[in-house]
Amino acid sequence: MPPKFGTSGLRGLVTELTDALVADYTRAFLAACPHGGALWLGQDLRPSSPRIARAVAEAARAEGIEVVDCGALPTPALALAAMAAGQAAVMVTGSHIPADRNGLKFYVPSGEISKPDEEAIGAALGRAPGGGTAARSAREAADDYVARYLDGFGPGALAGLRVGVYQHSSVARDLMVEVVRGLGAEAVALARSEEFIPVDTEALDPETRAMLARWCAEHGLDAVISTDGDADRPMVADGAGEVVPGDVLGALTAQSLGAKVIVTPVSSNSMVREMAEFETVELTRIGSPYVIAAMEAVLARDPGARVVGYEANGGFLLGFLAKGPAGRLAPLMTRDCLLPILAPLAAARAAGGSLAALVATLPARFTAADRIAGIPTETSQAFLARLREDAGARAGFFDGAEAGLDLTDGVRVTLDGGDVVHLRPSGNAPEFRCYAEAGSAGAARALVAGYLKKLERTLGESTVTTA
Repeated sequence: MPPKFGTSGLRGLVTELTDALVADYTRAFLAACPHGGALWLGQDLRPSSPRIARAVAEAARAEGIEVVDCGALPTPALALAAMAAGQAAVMVTGSHIPADRNGLKFYVPSGEISKPDEEAIGAALGRAPGGGTAARSAREAADDYVARYLDGFGPGALAGLRVGVYQHSSVARDLMVEVVRGLGAEAVALARSEEFIPVDTEALDPETRAMLARWCAEHGLDAVISTDGDADRPMVADGAGEVVPGDVLGALTAQSLGAKVIVTPVSSNSMVREMAEFETVELTRIGSPYVIAAMEAVLARDPGARVVGYEANGGFLLGFLAKGPAGRLAPLMTRDCLLPILAPLAAARAAGGSLAALVATLPARFTAADRIAGIPTETSQAFLARLREDAGARAGFFDGAEAGLDLTDGVRVTLDGGDVVHLRPSGNAPEFRCYAEAGSAGAARALVAGYLKKLERTLGESTVTTA
């Protein structure tokens, strides 16, 4: 499959992300979108990222654009710095997908590119290279990102906590330790890897979940935290090693910040609609561009709206000037990992209880998600088209009577009794995703496991393995 835009930037096999193709997309981006006179550049820790970053830098300099090379750092840190400077950015990352793939995330001075921006970039491909030689510049961006949270939460926000930091190959692995310690907790660094490990915070495998529980018991931890590869998605487990889903972290973070308007994809936990402190909940298609577009529409109607966005993967977007425990948190309209990690932990500590106790105060709806890797997108789309168009096909596939149908993104069926099953292909890789919602965590996980097995049988993919 050739590189293409998905729900989060351009993605493709490393072998197909040639220097020429990367340069073509870089030139098209700079021609089609505002850039403010400079391009901020970051990368994750994949083996292919330095080569791809060089191709981006060389193409931008040839267009006469100054390149601010920030090296390896979290995507939200790069976005924060570029947006503060009023300039564009490119992050070289494949996020959570395996190391044989990589990609580019594009940012205009106001934040992530939109779907119309993607179309404009595609229309601008094929431009001839420029002849400029703009000087290369390097500045620190990670320090400002760390300071954002040290200033906003204060040195005692996590005092007394013992927090495990699952470092693996996250580009934020050292930064997380620095922030946790700066907020008063004891940080225990765990499982640092010099090989890239594709951690999907939305679909952790049983082995990883068991590892988290073991660490909590062995090290006496109050929580374990981590991120995906480029650190725009959080992972948080409580003191028993039980993973807190991203859409629960999002609701807790919104609650702690005093948000009134929630924007989140249709796949997120519906319990947020039962929380009285939120005045409006708007549902979107899956992907941060859709969340951002809906947040911008809210702010266009009411510039003072206390609006936030989050996804089921935990990436959190702040749309207003919020107040943290110790200071202000400026808006950051891109997926962030640190805010939904720190806010729930700080709120639990302030309440004098555990993270698990804080989660237990929320309405009792539970979600789960997982995926099957190796299914071609066209196969997924053809199967979903049958389910969308044929009630009989749905009745034959889903167990139980259909009480509701939502076609906002993929096929989301509410079954008689209230359980929900949601199927959709990944926007970034040849994967088929299944989301479920039920009245208990075990029931939600069982729904996902059962329907993934059914999908394997139905699609007849003998070589497919559950990721």
